[in-house]
Amino acid sequence: MKKYLIILTALMLAAFFAKAQRLPLDSVLAKVAINPALQAYDAKAHAQDAYASGAKSLDAPKVSAGQYQVPYQLNPNGGSFMIQAEQMFINPAKLKAKEGYLNAQSKLTATDKDYLKNQLIAQAKQYYYERVVLEKKLVLLQNTQGLLDYMLKDANIRLTYGKEKLSNIYKAKADRFELDNTREQLNNEIIQKNIALNTLMNRDKQTSFTVDTTIVLKDYANAITDTASLIVNRSDIKGISKSIDLQQLSAQMEYGKRKPDFGIQAGHMFSYGGMANQYILMASVSIPIVPWASKEYKANLKGIRYEVQELQQKRQDMLNQAAGQLAALRTDMSSKKRQINNYQQNIIPALQNSYKTALQAYDQNTGDLASVLNGIKDLQMARMSALDRFQELLTLQVAYEKENERN
Repeated sequence: MKKYLIILTALMLAAFFAKAQRLPLDSVLAKVAINPALQAYDAKAHAQDAYASGAKSLDAPKVSAGQYQVPYQLNPNGGSFMIQAEQMFINPAKLKAKEGYLNAQSKLTATDKDYLKNQLIAQAKQYYYERVVLEKKLVLLQNTQGLLDYMLKDANIRLTYGKEKLSNIYKAKADRFELDNTREQLNNEIIQKNIALNTLMNRDKQTSFTVDTTIVLKDYANAITDTASLIVNRSDIKGISKSIDLQQLSAQMEYGKRKPDFGIQAGHMFSYGGMANQYILMASVSIPIVPWASKEYKANLKGIRYEVQELQQKRQDMLNQAAGQLAALRTDMSSKKRQINNYQQNIIPALQNSYKTALQAYDQNTGDLASVLNGIKDLQMARMSALDRFQELLTLQVAYEKENERN
């Protein structure tokens, strides 16, 4: 029954990837770049630009009409009926400062979008690399399965002639079936990575595709952390810089409050009782520099200065943390590369020689099957461990590019 379940699982996986589209990493990242979450930031930026387009609008004029200085008589012979219009003109410097402030908001939104894009790109790289390593592990399992199938066939022949123990054959079968469980786990993880990548690409979650298993490791060991490049490349740091600019534009708006506004008032009076018609024409100006009016914007300007200082310190701390994180990642990547080289140059070749020696002794009837099986298992574990180190190195590479914002 278990054999049929394994065959069924294999057939289902084959159907899942049958005629599947091949997606290299660049294609995946291009689709992730148009994720709906990123498009939402575009819509927000367009909305902010639309709001900014009306920044220089004036207040609506005010029109009024009614009795003016009319005595309480049924037939008045004094007073008048007045029509009046008023218009306030906000100081142009205030309108310009307001427009600059509103225009800067969309630039801050753009840095927020870049920050999220960097996060999504890093996630996509991580899932893609994990999928690639899982594919490599499947190939490794297939090779191990071939070795075990050969040993089982040979051991069954030897058993016929009484040159092999039945317990060793059962042990080989157990190792063979254990590979099926491992393969089932790997296939499940591959499908999970596909679902995660399809989600980031905003596609149907069950859409199958294949990946490019050729990965070129990047050498960041000798890279130098340049604070200037971090300021230019890191979207979160650029976001803080934009926030500082926004605060300075806000300060200009507050400083503009000390400038006067102007108004004009015009009215016409139709007089009662044969009196001559009259008119009103007056100009007005605000006086914002008086102490009881200037207290607010002076306090706001002081608060903005402190907020700018806070953002500057926060940016400096972020630069310091980023430089330290990048240095730690470079050190970790160098260590992982040395471990991988040790597997490839020393550990795996030594275990291959151990397996070949055990197999040769078994062929010459001077060794036993258990030693050969242990050699196969040890060799597979070492190769799996080497792939695990390779995956860890790729994870560090993704983290480095995410921290340095290199896509």
